[in-house]
Amino acid sequence: MSMYQVKPICGGDIKIDLPTCMYKLPNVHAQQGNSCISEHALQNGEVDPAVKALEARQDEIMRKLYELKAAVEGLAKTVTTPDADLDLTVSSSLSSQSFSSTTLKGTTDLDTLIGKDQGALRDIVVNANPAQPPLTLLVLHSLLSKRYRVLSTVHVHSSVSNVPPQLLSCLGPRHADSYARHMFQLGFTLIWKDVPKLEMKFSIQNMCPIKGEASVARFLFKLLAPYPSDPALATLVDSWVDTAFFQLAEGSAKERATVLRALNSALGRNPWLAGPEFSLADIACYCCVLKSGSASSAPANVQRWLKSCENLGHFGPAKLLLQ
Repeated sequence: MSMYQVKPICGGDIKIDLPTCMYKLPNVHAQQGNSCISEHALQNGEVDPAVKALEARQDEIMRKLYELKAAVEGLAKTVTTPDADLDLTVSSSLSSQSFSSTTLKGTTDLDTLIGKDQGALRDIVVNANPAQPPLTLLVLHSLLSKRYRVLSTVHVHSSVSNVPPQLLSCLGPRHADSYARHMFQLGFTLIWKDVPKLEMKFSIQNMCPIKGEASVARFLFKLLAPYPSDPALATLVDSWVDTAFFQLAEGSAKERATVLRALNSALGRNPWLAGPEFSLADIACYCCVLKSGSASSAPANVQRWLKSCENLGHFGPAKLLLQ
């Protein structure tokens, strides 16, 4: 009943019917009881389920926002440079293991080498032809991932098709935190594309592309350790790198045999090609020996050196591509 009704009854008395459901008042005692329970739960270190649900929802919203941000940054690459025309994101990984100081001597600073971080992820973009996989880059990527927090991504350009699965996963599996780009120090983007020669861009606006696997390898290695300060030693490293790419990888059978004899002689005097320390010369020559198919027929000192390289643990990705 929504209104008062006055009804006359016998004897002159008046009956008033009051509304029974005009107002609903909250159960104060029940609320007080719930409040006491919540306070008791908080005192015992428990969290209100409603708060938990709210936090979970906030985390999910932040995750989606970071995914959206990463997608927008990927599209920005496509707009700013045709070399980064990304059609398919394949994998993304994060590595932050401790770097073995026994592998490479010297320390490097990213801000000094490639400029101070202004808030955006510093991304190295490499275009490579799947018909000629750059083995040295996989080894250097493995080393970089142990020195820095690297966001690694593989893409496929529309100019190529039927890319083998091992090339799609060559930088490792997609990491759960790949949307959170602020967690990383360095981006490593590999794009499988129909290019005549491997090329790399770091700063799209201010830098011409670096072309050739040897040149790109030199750039990446300098992010790990400085080149030898001794000019003679630096020249020796460069000489072995050029020999690896121009004679071992692209030379005739006679040239490869000559290089293998030179390797055997040098490794009879020192454990590594540039002396007592591991260097880019070892990375380049190891990869080119493997790529040329000369590993099984190599002389004794070269065989021993190949095993020493493999024992370092950084050459696994390169070997997998050739299996």
